[in-house]
Amino acid sequence: MDFQLSEFQQMLRDSAQRFVRQQHAFEQRRALLKEGAGLHPALWQQFAELGWLALPFAEDQGGLGGQHRDLVQIMEAFGEGLVVEPYVANVLLAGTLIARCGAPEQIGDLLEPMMGGTLQLAFAHDEAGRRFASDAKGVVATEDGDSVVLSGSKSRVLNGDQAQQLVVSARLGDDTALFVVPADTDGVKRRAWPVVDGASAAEIDFDQVRIPASARLGSGDACDHISAAQDMALLGLCAEAVGMLQALVRDTVEYTRTRKQFGVPISSFQVLQHRMVDMFMRAEQASALLDMAAIQMDAGDGAAGQAALSTLKAWLGSAGRLVGQQAVQLHGGMGVTEELRVGHYFKRLTLIEQLLGNEDWHLRRLDRLSSAA
Repeated sequence: MDFQLSEFQQMLRDSAQRFVRQQHAFEQRRALLKEGAGLHPALWQQFAELGWLALPFAEDQGGLGGQHRDLVQIMEAFGEGLVVEPYVANVLLAGTLIARCGAPEQIGDLLEPMMGGTLQLAFAHDEAGRRFASDAKGVVATEDGDSVVLSGSKSRVLNGDQAQQLVVSARLGDDTALFVVPADTDGVKRRAWPVVDGASAAEIDFDQVRIPASARLGSGDACDHISAAQDMALLGLCAEAVGMLQALVRDTVEYTRTRKQFGVPISSFQVLQHRMVDMFMRAEQASALLDMAAIQMDAGDGAAGQAALSTLKAWLGSAGRLVGQQAVQLHGGMGVTEELRVGHYFKRLTLIEQLLGNEDWHLRRLDRLSSAA
């Protein structure tokens, strides 16, 4: 198994790291957040020009035909830079579903402008009282001639306040179906709220929302497609988390070299060295598991890819807590201030742990996969 990066992957990593360090440094990020949560159009357009929005999609759909390991290079850099732009919501969730299920005209009307940076998408799927499911129950679709009527609610819709088009999962008979709904359609009501890490989300109600039957994405039950999109988004989130773990280790080591107590740098205290070694090992182990998950997903072995991905997500639950807590403690009171990025990393890691399956959920999925093998 080859863990070496290709020339293209190294180029992606270098360009993404250079971008976040030059144009999305911590003070620049704080300035962006003061403008408002979530999307910043000028920055998003740069993502499109760099080809990042088109990376995961097939060339015959207008994309770059990138692999999972290509995506990882960008997302690790996004983690280091604490990027809040809605890449996961647009590209990895809604975009993946349109690419997998959309008819050619839907690809042209939705995916291509999203890749060009001119259209914002969101996947409205999560429902109150239901976590990490691939099916839909909270929104019901009723066929009425050439139309479909949607009724119900969705919660925790990432980028739901900014999106112009919503990919909505709904119960249609015994199946879970996907529909594309313009966000300004009569009966669609959005309540926006800021996420703790600086991004944005929304609660969305569908009150007798009438759309044409042609707005459906694909046919048959969509649960497998939803699971695939969730796994793609999960890989991106995990790569982002690994980038943050590595940055937390670097920041903490550097701080302990400059912070003095009793006339010497606190990095000279053996007990603190042991704690930083624990942080380093957790981050390195997470990085190795990330490489394994991306390689398995590129190999196309669905069960092996899911197992590797769940192993990674379960590991990141405890690793994120340990590294984040140690970083905050070793920085002292400064670790929780808005002026230091350590606390921002910790908040984002805490949120990622609860997205797309927490540690317990992925341990249960690993058990199901091993039982089925």
